[in-house]
Formats: sequence, structure tokens, C-alpha cells
Amino acid sequence: MDQDVDEGEEQRDDLGSGLGLRAETRVERRANRRRARGRRAFGCFAGLISLLVVGAIVAGAVVGFGKGKDALANVFSAPDYEGQGTGTVIVEISNGQGSSSIADTLEKKEVVKSARAFERVARDDPRSLQIQAATYTLRKHMSAKAALELMLNTAQSVRVARISIPAGKTKAEVAVLLQNSKLKLPAGAAAGALAKPASLGLPSYAHGNAEGFLFPGTYDVPKGATAYTMLKLMTANYAKAAASLDLANSASRKGLDPYQAVIVASIIGAETNKAQDYPKVARVIYNRLAAGMYLGMDSTVHYVVGKDGGVYTTPEQRKNPSPYNTYNHKGLPPTPINSPTREELSAAINPAPGPWKYFTLVNLDTGETAFATTYEEHQVNVKKFQTWCQAHKGRC
Repeated sequence: MDQDVDEGEEQRDDLGSGLGLRAETRVERRANRRRARGRRAFGCFAGLISLLVVGAIVAGAVVGFGKGKDALANVFSAPDYEGQGTGTVIVEISNGQGSSSIADTLEKKEVVKSARAFERVARDDPRSLQIQAATYTLRKHMSAKAALELMLNTAQSVRVARISIPAGKTKAEVAVLLQNSKLKLPAGAAAGALAKPASLGLPSYAHGNAEGFLFPGTYDVPKGATAYTMLKLMTANYAKAAASLDLANSASRKGLDPYQAVIVASIIGAETNKAQDYPKVARVIYNRLAAGMYLGMDSTVHYVVGKDGGVYTTPEQRKNPSPYNTYNHKGLPPTPINSPTREELSAAINPAPGPWKYFTLVNLDTGETAFATTYEEHQVNVKKFQTWCQAHKGRC
């Protein structure tokens, strides 16, 4: 067989020579074939050696010196903290969240070091299927196992009550709500906490006064919560709302400091209850300030004398010498008069364009408010409201 091939190849060599090409000799061809076979053999040998090396490493990791198993586990491990963690972290788990989503939430909240560590612990513990949608009080930098155990211990980790703080409440009213809530606070605890504002997480421009910054909303109560706990949750929510509105910079562009914007927002909420009117009320306030007029807001007087259920203030009340009496003192009152909502804060830094300098409610049932540019137009609207009040005795 080889002889036939060689003779045929010799014929091709002769043909090559006839074309002027250098013909490969029989010796060269045989040498080249030997080298090719050698390369293939070496490749197989190298592959075998690689497998033997990897096998030796794995075998050594598994059996070597009694520590190989741990070494192998470390190669594929997930970053994890050790211990029970410190501090307090509030974590909200919603309906429909699976173990992967829960693990991601815990990592983002810095409860566990990695989502992968929690997923592995949850996968190996069938009780993880019992994790329920709730608001949990956990700790920072917990081991994944400790985090799972605490979440399963709902008596310890799940918040046990809720407190609603309605919009438009003063800090004194918030203190009463907290004091009378399921918190079961010691007597005077809420008022005492408000008297120490440095611990409440207030913004620097609040001037150490919580009025205006106890953000309204419904709050879950953490296990063992104190008055400070709840008040700090409220100021933290104010901070989130202010940040989402870029309140400080937006106020600056309007020629206001952020504290003035909060004061305006608090007046807006006290003067009307229809969100669509908030920007127009803001414009009235700014137009009156620009014109050097008294604000003349009943809401600021009510803040001083207390609201008796009526919409108006009496002539006697309007004689009060307090700087909050905007019938007798020009400019804004010295502080907010309640804690405004996000929508009211937004209106304070985004007033509607318009020439209005007056407004009045004309229907308490619908919340309809009429706006006017001149005093004469305003008086027409006031008469409309008076007519409504006469038809609804005891409502105004």
C-alpha cells in the first residue's frame, strides 16, 4: 500500500518539477507525517496530564489533611456576615416576593452581606416557605442564617401595630396621637421627645423645631418602639419627600429658603383641601407677599388661639399680638403651622402662574374655592360663601 502511494507521489513530484515548482521529496514527506503524529500524541498526553493535575487538586481539597472539604467549599461560597448583627433595619416584604427577591431586598438593606448567602440558607431550610408579607424589624450585618431565624420568629421581628398621622396636624397634636396610641408610652414621653429635637433627625434648616417635619402617613410600629422611634420615622419620611422634590434647590430658585417653602406648604394645607387648588393658593401667598400686603390667613391665627371648629376667626382673635397673626404682622409666620404633605410641599415650590391675590371657600361640602384678583371680586365670592353658610346652619 505504501509503495503504491509513494510511486503515485513520485509521479506528482515529476509533474511539479515540470511546472517549475520545487517537489517535496519522499524523505521530507515521511518526516512531516512523523512530526504530525508526534504533535497529536503530545496533545493527548498534555490533556491527560491536565486532567490528572485537576483531579489531584480536587482530591487534595477533599481529603487532604482533614481541611480539604472546607477549602473546596470556600471556592464556591457566598460572602456572609457572622453573628446576630447590630442596630435596627426596617424591611418591607410584599405579597408575591420569592426567596430570590427577598434575598435581594435584604442585601440592599445591608441586613445580609450577599443575596446568594441568604438564598442558600433559605433553600436548605424548608421553613423559609413560611416567610410572610410583613414589615420586619431586623439588624444590620447579620449572618444569613441569623436573618432567616429572626424573620421566622415573627413574634420578635414583625411590627405589631400601626399609627396613622393625618395631614395638617401640629406637633402638639402628633404628640397626643402618639401618647394615646398602642405604644403605651410613659406619661409625657412624646412631648419630652419633641423637646429634644437634636435626636429627631431634623434637617439643618428646621432650626431645631419639629413643627412642619413630622410627615403625615400610616406607620407600622416596630417591636419595642419608643416616642423617639416613631418621630424619627416621620422626619425620615419628610427627608425622602423633600429629596424627591429637590426642595432646597427648587426653593432657592424661587428666592426662598427651604424653611419658608415648608411654612408656605403648611398654610396651603390649612386653607384648602383640594389638591388641584394647592398651586393657586401658593400663588396668592406669593403675590400678596410681593405686593407688601398682609397675608390675612385665618389658619395662622387658628394656630395660636386654637381652632374652635369654625372656618372664620373672630374680631377678637384677629387682635391677638402673636407674630403668627398674619392680619397684624406682614410676611410669613415664624414657623410652619402643621406638617404638610408631599403635594403641598410641591405646590409651595411650583405655584401656578396667575394674578390672584384673594381666595375663599364657597362650599364646604365640595371644597370649592373661588379665586379673585381684586378686592371687589373677592367680596362677591365672600357673599357666595356667606349664602352657603346661611343655608347650612352650624357648619361655618
